[in-house]
Amino acid sequence: MNRWSHKLHRRHALRLLMAVPAVAGVAGRGHAAASLKGSREVTMTKVKFRTQRVGDVDVFYREAGPSDAPVILLLHGFPTASHMFRDLIPLLADRYRLIAPDLPGFGETKAPPRGHFDYSFDKLAEVVGGFVEALGLTRYALYVFDYGAPVGLRLAMAHPERVTAIVTQNGNAYVEGLSKDWASWHAYWREPTDAHREACRAVLSDDALAMQYRSGAPAELVAPDGRLLDTFYLRRPGADEIQLDLILSYRTNVALYPAFQQYLRTHRPPLLVVWGKNDSFFLPPGAEAYRRDIPEAEIHFLDTGHFALETHHDEIAAFMRDFLGRKLG
Repeated sequence: MNRWSHKLHRRHALRLLMAVPAVAGVAGRGHAAASLKGSREVTMTKVKFRTQRVGDVDVFYREAGPSDAPVILLLHGFPTASHMFRDLIPLLADRYRLIAPDLPGFGETKAPPRGHFDYSFDKLAEVVGGFVEALGLTRYALYVFDYGAPVGLRLAMAHPERVTAIVTQNGNAYVEGLSKDWASWHAYWREPTDAHREACRAVLSDDALAMQYRSGAPAELVAPDGRLLDTFYLRRPGADEIQLDLILSYRTNVALYPAFQQYLRTHRPPLLVVWGKNDSFFLPPGAEAYRRDIPEAEIHFLDTGHFALETHHDEIAAFMRDFLGRKLG
């Protein structure tokens, strides 16, 4: 085989790998693998990087897929940004239009400084709601992770008619899902003193950020890219204080858990739960609790940690293609 035919052979092999995501070692892997039979090949796609003005915020976002395809709105969590979806988007963009914004205070989105902007979850949801309006999105599925869950569920409660399905990946809405690692946050919520605020600052350290990526995950599958980019963004002037404001605001999410659950019971959106079962922050009981409100929810546990997309994007894409293919057509 000459070097040119060897290159062509490698390109063909890559296309085959993209077409059939690996699902070995995953709970329910046979079901996910079967869903890929007969599906058309996933082709390489261009991801576009854009900015949308929403009030006094310039929302940076990634977009890929046909403009007339069903929409998936991807909402990231702490301490990351839309780059967490960099491996997932190409695996779905042949069939769906994927839109992933950076929330205010994260990534490349430009928002006013503290004192001129309310860094709270209500405000984040307001901005994302304005973003959805600006893009003219009237129907969309939600992919919610970590901080993205309370933002996305606020959107869903405000406009339940727009939500075609929800995929929650370690996106919590139940007290059972909160681990003991939230102790310093609980103390800050109960008594928002300077001392309790300073105690929460530990979660912004380099070691804490590295732990979020590595804990419970297959070490050889965790690339340093995401963690290092998150660290860069968190070291910008004032970013740490913004994150501490959001930590305090997180108490409003826990207070809204009953309302989120009522939304789920009332509107019963098609629900796929994909969960890194070794997550030290959001525990598996938080995933299982979704069945209390939506008994037909489909739940899959992955042998990884909090940032499941870093290690299991192929498996998650397979579950999504199967689930959304059945629910959205």
